[in-house]
Amino acid sequence: MQADLLTKVILPVSLFCIMFGMGISLRPLDFKRIIKSPKVVAIGICAQMLLLPSIAFIFANALKLPPEIAVGLIIIALAPGGATSNMFTYLSKGDVSLSITLTAIVSLIAPFSIPVLVGLSMVYFLGSNTTFNLPIIETIIQLLVITVIPVVLGMFVLSRWETLAKKIEPVIKWLSILFLILIIVLIVLKNYANMPSYFSQAGLATLLLNFTALILGYLLAKLAKLLHSQAITIGFEVGIQNGTLALVVAGTLIGNEVMMIPAVTYSLIMFFSGALFGWWMNKRAYIE
Repeated sequence: MQADLLTKVILPVSLFCIMFGMGISLRPLDFKRIIKSPKVVAIGICAQMLLLPSIAFIFANALKLPPEIAVGLIIIALAPGGATSNMFTYLSKGDVSLSITLTAIVSLIAPFSIPVLVGLSMVYFLGSNTTFNLPIIETIIQLLVITVIPVVLGMFVLSRWETLAKKIEPVIKWLSILFLILIIVLIVLKNYANMPSYFSQAGLATLLLNFTALILGYLLAKLAKLLHSQAITIGFEVGIQNGTLALVVAGTLIGNEVMMIPAVTYSLIMFFSGALFGWWMNKRAYIE
């Protein structure tokens, strides 16, 4: 993969649009769920921000992944959910408002957590002498610009021009998903000859991470005696990641094409696993 127009322009602009689309569906009142349902929100956040990266770290070591692939796996695990997790939650009859709330909260935390944890993972897997580095303060600022600011702008548009916001919200949400699909297609087409190599390097790890995240997220919620719809939501929020953000971190901010590979394979796999998980959840709904 080459650091070119895709990683320098298309990815950041796409992510900005995706985050704006999230903001345009949010009101300050949506964050009251933290007070109203602290247990549900806490479980969702902990599962996504602690459980998933821990699983990725275990798989990276257990499978003895190449260092840059291992860091890439950590990056996709640290990415928040996104429009795709919201879409799967809706189609699977999950708690959509909870999905949006969790996605928004983790997305607001991510600009601060990703630089620190990715930096630590690079030291662990690559060693202190690596030629690649991730300046924490600079990265936080860059992530704030392309993630938090568009969310705030979207919320501002909703507060000032509600009718317009409601009209364009569904369009932007579907465009967000199409953006991710388009980016993955462009990467696949550009690196068609290398795709077997990419999957041989990261395919098994991302497949195991994805399925484990979906199932453990759901089971953790059920163990905490949450509603079936809430358990579905947490399963998707843990298992379906914002692949565009992971690609931006690996390809644009770090500038390492190899670290992008897990984000590519994970993003491809999660559409199929998400559909399978949603089918299973709908089937269980009839049983329960």
